[in-house]
Amino acid sequence: MIKSISLFFAILLSFSFLSAQQTGTVTGKIFDGEFNDVLPFANVVVQNTSTGTTTDFDGEYKLTLDEGTYTLVYSFVGYETKAITDVKIEANKVLELNVTLNPSSSALSEVVITTSARRNTEESVLNLQRNSAVLLDGLSIESIKKAGASDIASAIKSVPGVSVQGGKFVYVRGLGDRYTKSILNGMDIPGLDPDKNTVQMDVFPTNILENIIVIKSGSADLPADFTGGVVDIITKDFPSKKAMSFSLSTSYNPDMSFNSNYVTYKGSNTDFLGFDGGDRDLPISPTTSVPNPASGNNSSLEGITRSFNSTLAAERETSLPNFSFGFNYGNQFDVGENRLGLIASLNYKNETLFYEGFENGVYQKNEDRSINELRFDRRQIGDLGENNVLLSGLVGLSYKTDNSKYNFNVLHIQSGESRAALFTQNTEISNDIDVDKDNLEYTQRSLTNFLIGGQHNDIENDFVTEWKVSPSFSRVYDKDVRLTTFILNNDGSTSISSDAGFPQRLWRDLEEFNATAKVDFTKKYDLFDNQAALKFGALGSYKQRNYDIYKYEVAFRAVTTSDFNGDPNAILDPSNIWTPETNSGSYIRGNFEPANSFEANQNTAAVYVSNEFKILDKLKTIVGLRAEYFTTFFTGQSAGSGESAIVYDNEQTIEELDLFPSANFIYEANEKSNIRLSYFRTVARPSFKESSVVQISDLLTGLIFLGNIDLQPSYINNFDARYEFFGEKAQMFAVSAFYKRFKDPIELVAYSYVAPNQFTPRNSPEAQVLGLEFEGRKNFKFISESLADLSLNVNVSIIKSEIEMAKGEGQEYESRQQFARDGETIDDTRELQGQSPFLVNVGLNYNNSESGFETGLFYNVQGKTLEVVGFGQNPDVYTQSFNSLNFNLSKSFGKDKRSKLSLKIDNILNDDRLSQYESYGDISADFSSRNPGTTFSLGYSMNL
Repeated sequence: MIKSISLFFAILLSFSFLSAQQTGTVTGKIFDGEFNDVLPFANVVVQNTSTGTTTDFDGEYKLTLDEGTYTLVYSFVGYETKAITDVKIEANKVLELNVTLNPSSSALSEVVITTSARRNTEESVLNLQRNSAVLLDGLSIESIKKAGASDIASAIKSVPGVSVQGGKFVYVRGLGDRYTKSILNGMDIPGLDPDKNTVQMDVFPTNILENIIVIKSGSADLPADFTGGVVDIITKDFPSKKAMSFSLSTSYNPDMSFNSNYVTYKGSNTDFLGFDGGDRDLPISPTTSVPNPASGNNSSLEGITRSFNSTLAAERETSLPNFSFGFNYGNQFDVGENRLGLIASLNYKNETLFYEGFENGVYQKNEDRSINELRFDRRQIGDLGENNVLLSGLVGLSYKTDNSKYNFNVLHIQSGESRAALFTQNTEISNDIDVDKDNLEYTQRSLTNFLIGGQHNDIENDFVTEWKVSPSFSRVYDKDVRLTTFILNNDGSTSISSDAGFPQRLWRDLEEFNATAKVDFTKKYDLFDNQAALKFGALGSYKQRNYDIYKYEVAFRAVTTSDFNGDPNAILDPSNIWTPETNSGSYIRGNFEPANSFEANQNTAAVYVSNEFKILDKLKTIVGLRAEYFTTFFTGQSAGSGESAIVYDNEQTIEELDLFPSANFIYEANEKSNIRLSYFRTVARPSFKESSVVQISDLLTGLIFLGNIDLQPSYINNFDARYEFFGEKAQMFAVSAFYKRFKDPIELVAYSYVAPNQFTPRNSPEAQVLGLEFEGRKNFKFISESLADLSLNVNVSIIKSEIEMAKGEGQEYESRQQFARDGETIDDTRELQGQSPFLVNVGLNYNNSESGFETGLFYNVQGKTLEVVGFGQNPDVYTQSFNSLNFNLSKSFGKDKRSKLSLKIDNILNDDRLSQYESYGDISADFSSRNPGTTFSLGYSMNL
């Protein structure tokens, strides 16, 4: 009897256990197709049952079901009902299913749209774009996964009108960095290079993303300081399920990896973590007075000199391949009746680059107008080695109650760039001399960003309040940059003199604090018997920067520099350092110079109001007005001494109160196509570095950047028109036209023909840009059902720009006429600096989700672009087209296809990155030349 009872309970327990293991979960969000927003309190029901749930204020739902295949019905009053078939629930698994519901016509009692689960997921990729109030292109996490991209920089290249410069920085519509803005979760964030408007995109792994939005038209709730586009990086806040993954990758470049000629130098033990361990710190206080050997109080000079690192020579060793790894975690937890979401990410990348035979040049036109050939002022040829380390970490917490959600994110990015070069420089114009140079550099960058925010909905969910506060700390340290120059004498000996420059040591410290706070209110109401939404809000931003340059050089007393035999390390060898006893040797000289430091701050206060409504059933209108009050204050001193130096003491250099109107009109031609028209006004403001009197030298190239304290903002009127058609399975076609009118555009120009290596930003009078964009996404199912997984993405941008040259004595137009070649006609217009004439992106992709096999061939090219505006004898510099052809191949395998092996080949065409001077008569000369070679990458990732 007891044995029977025991067997009964054992069987019952087993059935209970099995039953508990045979349920799965479907979760996701329901979106409002009318306002491109979430749809709270919508219904989700299993067809022909009473089993179901409703979405919360954030549009999210969660439904636990027994293992099996279901049809789920999504509905909301006044909206179409959508039935999703073939929803497969598997035991102990979470299926994410997002749905968009569109308003139904009042003449119909009920509309039921039926589709499959797989088809619905693919269509959701374009829902955001189709229903947006502004003109945008987006990448959802689904499309990013299909492209096999590991970071944003790799994924975003497929967006129309978008190009990626240097593998990191995103430019929209061919416009340069000045006119493209990056934001993180809707908030300003400085990048690793604070002088750029865009954030370095390769620091964000794709598996922490919700989506990437590229906004191309303005609205009142967006910042006004963009023209090409706004790239909004949106991270996940509430993971739909527990997710944990890691990835590993390595890459090999035949020209760069395992190369015994690689140029480097000994750094610190912590370089592999992206920061210097102290070996490159300035060994003395910046305020230390360095004595002269001839002075009476020179006892400290020997100790000061010996405290400086004695390594001045680059060395050769065998380079290593690139490698990277990443780890990501996400989950949500029940906290009483509320929920807590957690995401965490850690990523590391170590990249080694080697440019053998790189070239830099500074060229000028001949003074004889009958000679078209350019002559070089200086020309460099040599080898350049770089090691770049990138370490990033992200932790995000989200807490959700019945009517509110709170977010807290911390992002830290650490970067270290070590660079060494050995090269020969020939100089002819400014000095007739040939030299050998050793250049050692290290740049340490860090960014720490905090984001605290909240969203609050009233009970009816027709009034929403959102607020965010985001402080950021950015640091850039150029640590012990060293340049040693030996003159190559005719007798074969080497020497050091003031003709070519004494050995230089340089430290640059940049520290920036950025705090932004914003609040947005949305009130939904009825207008003209249609839904409408009133949005209004405010933003405050404060940016403060300190910048210091500390310059020293090695000088000599009673020393024959030819005795060093061209060895830079012999210069500060202990036996060659100056001592009071010998009163001879090498010594450090240099003191703090006020012109090498500045402090500045920028302040922005903004308010806006906008209204989204329908006058007609098919015509959506969004009109708005944004007001921004912007100021810049500068503290510093210009170069020179005594009365020739201009001192600025917290001087206000810019004060502007501007209005930025915007209007967007969307006509729904039918359920699959829209016609869009938009107008908006924007601004491009000078950066801290540009709006200053600082002089920044690049010791490698010999180029000098000169700040321009009189620089003013540029204002742009923008007009856009677009037709877009959305088909099934993420297919679409769109054609866009845009026109931009610039007032006082800011451009980087040659400072004067007397100093051809100096460049400065200047305002030009006016400019205009006219462009066309074409985009198509099509699969090959129309040929054969077996080709349904093969798709072609093509987008082309054709852009014409024109700028009016400044006229008058000493201005650009007159300077070009003065040095025109015989037979050359000088127009008073030219193309806009930084504006590409065309962009082409083509991707042929095969993706079979059932087999886990995916492969693709991707081509990208950007047209020849004006990089530096010429002046007088200095010709224009153009960035030449770089033809990028890349191949991806990946295979998912293992249980639930959790493992993936990927192969990538970058720059299959082995194209060079080239910038050239161009002058009349098809004459060209290299400004900068690098050969990146072809890179082969192998990666492995696993979802745990």
